[in-house]
Amino acid sequence: MLLALQVVFRVGDAILPLLLAAWFGRSHATDVYYFSWAAFAFAGSVVFSAFQDSAIVPILSEVKLLAPALWSRVTGSLLAHTLILGGLFSACIGILALCVFASRYDNAELALAAKMVPLFCLFLVALSVKTFFVAVLNSEHRFVAFPLAGALGVITTITVITLLRDKAGVLSIPAGALSGELVAIGFLAFFAFHVLHLKMTMTLERPEPVVRFVRLAASEVSGGALTRINPIVDQLMATMTGIVGGGTLLRYSGDVSSIPTSLLQASLLPVLLSYLSDDFGAGSVQKARATVHRTLIWVCSILGVASVIVCLVRVPLLRLVFLRGQMDAIGVERMTSLLPYHLVGVAPFGALLVLARAHVALKNSRIMLGMGLLNAGLNVGLNIVLMNVMGLRGIALSTSLVHATIAVVFYFRLESRLAREREGVIA
Repeated sequence: MLLALQVVFRVGDAILPLLLAAWFGRSHATDVYYFSWAAFAFAGSVVFSAFQDSAIVPILSEVKLLAPALWSRVTGSLLAHTLILGGLFSACIGILALCVFASRYDNAELALAAKMVPLFCLFLVALSVKTFFVAVLNSEHRFVAFPLAGALGVITTITVITLLRDKAGVLSIPAGALSGELVAIGFLAFFAFHVLHLKMTMTLERPEPVVRFVRLAASEVSGGALTRINPIVDQLMATMTGIVGGGTLLRYSGDVSSIPTSLLQASLLPVLLSYLSDDFGAGSVQKARATVHRTLIWVCSILGVASVIVCLVRVPLLRLVFLRGQMDAIGVERMTSLLPYHLVGVAPFGALLVLARAHVALKNSRIMLGMGLLNAGLNVGLNIVLMNVMGLRGIALSTSLVHATIAVVFYFRLESRLAREREGVIA
């Protein structure tokens, strides 16, 4: 049911990359934007990954079940700390980004990157607040709010970019993204406070569930931050190939391949995490294990079939959606050659996402730091080897091979943990 809603209400997310390609094509300016976006997305992982399909869901479910009177203080404390710490962290990241951009760019490119920094800083704070509200509503099993908020947000984003792009150019993209996040926050807050009548008591106190959440989230955030280094590395490697707009082409082809898994992340995974948290909390280990296995079979099968179909129709598909406006035929041809290497990793990435949520529901977040190190290390090594042999295609294939490897490791570590859980239940 949620998938149907996501398909309807998140059409804009699929359209946005196509519009950006048509409006801005590929250039040094778009490479500046996508490198800047990759850098701030990495920074943002430190903030918003603490809430996105994270330990907050099993923690809030537990509080609601065992200490409902404490729920408003726990959520209010989390929101207050998110605003304060997120703002300070974003400001520090902005200063660091300016230093990095000053060493990397000059003249017009440096001026463009510097103008993007304040917008990206505000975007990080807004993104963290939005993911907090989504997590709270998911813990209440109110999954419909996110696709509705996302639809309003992307409509706002496209509208702002449309109005500003002639005057502001590429700078209109982060301005539109920030506007979209603010609108989404407004809707989620209205849904939480006025539709569900939830109460949050803003406080800087740290009740015990908040402290416990911070300990679990620290491992998740660390692992997520390491994983999100990969797009930055990929963009840097793409510039080393000497292809004008190479980083942009890599990003666009990757966006096309990620559409099936983005629907998975938005629809199945929040529901899976919530119900696995309930099962593990009730001690139903065998039931949860069966759910994970059944989900893996369905997810890998569906994503595998989707990948084959997209690969077969990639030439007319990419020409239809990208060969317009400022995007040139050679750029589309390069994307056509890149896409199959991205698609190799679609099904493994889906399995990885499912298995990661299973570990989170088990409150087994300690493994995330080690998995993040393995992920980032593999990506760097494979990028270096495969880029020298295959160019941009090697960078795309590297990402796919990393996804497959991490999924296998996640699976065996989950089976080991579940075996210990079953022994504990029997004991």
